[in-house]
Amino acid sequence: MLKNENIELRALEPSDVDLLYQWENNDEVWHLSNTVTPFSRFVLEQYVMNSTQDIFTTKQLRLMIDKSDESKRKTTFGSIDLFDFDPANKRAGIGILIIKEERRKGFASIALNLLVGYCFNILQLHQVYCNITTDNVASLNLFKKHNFEIIGIKKDWLRIKGKWVDEYILQLVSEKG
Repeated sequence: MLKNENIELRALEPSDVDLLYQWENNDEVWHLSNTVTPFSRFVLEQYVMNSTQDIFTTKQLRLMIDKSDESKRKTTFGSIDLFDFDPANKRAGIGILIIKEERRKGFASIALNLLVGYCFNILQLHQVYCNITTDNVASLNLFKKHNFEIIGIKKDWLRIKGKWVDEYILQLVSEKG
């Protein structure tokens, strides 16, 4: 369910702490997760250790995105998250991070497709949503390609590098009702 011939979405492992430390402390992407302070290695270790808890308990899920080369050696190059998981109303937010070197290769699209399938078929969600700044054309195109619709705009929502930026909210409602 969470893999195909190109990539695999997998649970966090203790060996992921170094990658998470690098990604979570990159202030260029803090606006994506409303972060304004760095994370300590200890906090990230605790996060990984607690990631074994059920999504119904933590209300979030982070999956690492791996690809395999010809020799079956796996490389982790991104993560995809469910956040604000609301089982009563059957919805969750989605966020995705792909390292720069692996962007524009179709991996984000595959990962998003796998996660949406998991959300609708396994978690039985009715809808998923995401928030994307209006200037993030690549992400906007990615989610629109997967039938997410822009349902609103939040004006002057984020302050990034001293400038106010608008943010779209996009939604995908399951056809299953």
